[in-house]
Amino acid sequence: MSRKTGIDVFSRRAFLRSAATFGAAAVAGPTLAQTALDDILNAPRRGNWDDQFDAQASRASAAVESNNPVLGPGSIPNIQQAISDYQQIVSAGGWPQVGSSQKLQIGVVDPSVQALRQRLTISGDLPRAAGMSNSFDSYVDGAVKRFQARHGLPQDGVLGEYTLKAMNVPATTRLSQLNTNMVRLQTMSGDLGQRYVMVNIPAAYIEAVEGGRVALRHVAVVGRMSRPTHILNSKIYEVILNPYWTAPRSIIEKDIVPLMRKDPTYLARNNIRLIDGKGQEVAPETVDWNAEKAPNLMFRQDPGKINAMSSTKINFHNPNNEYMHDTPQQGLFNKLMRFESSGCVRVQNVRDLTSWLLRDTPGWSREQIESVINTRVSSPIKLAVEVPVYFVYISAWSARDRVVQFRDDIYQMDGATELALQSGIGTEKAVGSPDEDLLPQ
Repeated sequence: MSRKTGIDVFSRRAFLRSAATFGAAAVAGPTLAQTALDDILNAPRRGNWDDQFDAQASRASAAVESNNPVLGPGSIPNIQQAISDYQQIVSAGGWPQVGSSQKLQIGVVDPSVQALRQRLTISGDLPRAAGMSNSFDSYVDGAVKRFQARHGLPQDGVLGEYTLKAMNVPATTRLSQLNTNMVRLQTMSGDLGQRYVMVNIPAAYIEAVEGGRVALRHVAVVGRMSRPTHILNSKIYEVILNPYWTAPRSIIEKDIVPLMRKDPTYLARNNIRLIDGKGQEVAPETVDWNAEKAPNLMFRQDPGKINAMSSTKINFHNPNNEYMHDTPQQGLFNKLMRFESSGCVRVQNVRDLTSWLLRDTPGWSREQIESVINTRVSSPIKLAVEVPVYFVYISAWSARDRVVQFRDDIYQMDGATELALQSGIGTEKAVGSPDEDLLPQ
């Protein structure tokens, strides 16, 4: 990046130090309808807790969705309410561990379903009126899907490995996670702007916020543990349609040169051109690919469908050469563990975000954007008004009253090993550039 002003990079260690001093301080809030397990089991009818959701499977996801942003005016009051609720859950003894010799899913009748029902009732996912039985019925199915939606898991209603692990995290640990994220949210409690973009790293998704409401929400792919996406405050200043991709020196030496030795057509097949210091193109066949050192040339991939960044690159001020971008590998967005990049952020349906960012830049309607993309001509566009962007690490929040969301602690910043449920995803080989993962295959 050529411009690096307006950057406010947060220290992960500072977050953890702040969280430690904050501790488990009590936060004022209304009392939950149930204060003990007996009240849950014996309640004759639904109370206020149950009125917040419908446990039917078809509405499980809708009960969790909200247009309230993770970062916004309601962030602090909502997480305060969540902390108050979880303090009462902890003081009442927490929830039982769930386990079974068979896979628990709809239609199963097993004694272990009673513990599952208790667990889901205490966390507010299952109505008390559903009662206690050994049957995994449609109410339990809906409650499991709601739980999965709150934890960023596939909503299949089945207690698979990740759902079971998330369900068995103790209530005390979840309370501590809420307290840690309360501190993080407090650092972001100022004026964020009328329009802004938030990238929530552990949730691997993006919110475009306007007027205090979520205008767009995008699935994302963020950095792996060995090459994390940085926490920062910045501003988006440019969108490039049909961007070139220039390979960093490390990837030229480690990957491209060995590939050319095996397959001399690699560069041509991937539309990668060699450019010398005078801007002239160099024919690959004139290069000695068996030389000790890689050629001192620019390796630049043409715009197009197979370009590593596909249709779009979104630039923001930062010292790490990170950016947001499109990808030809759209299947990545369907994966559960979307922590695979080398720091940069892939954005699903990026053209919707591009249109939103360029709304106040004259001459860039959605139709014009699509027209330019179809030309395959690289077109940098400066935003008429730079848009604030916040890369945050929020692994627990409540954007809707008493609907609390949790995500895995993918960078192991929350201080509890059981929260890093999928920590193995960060053990890939270390790489040297945010562009490393974009190497065309």
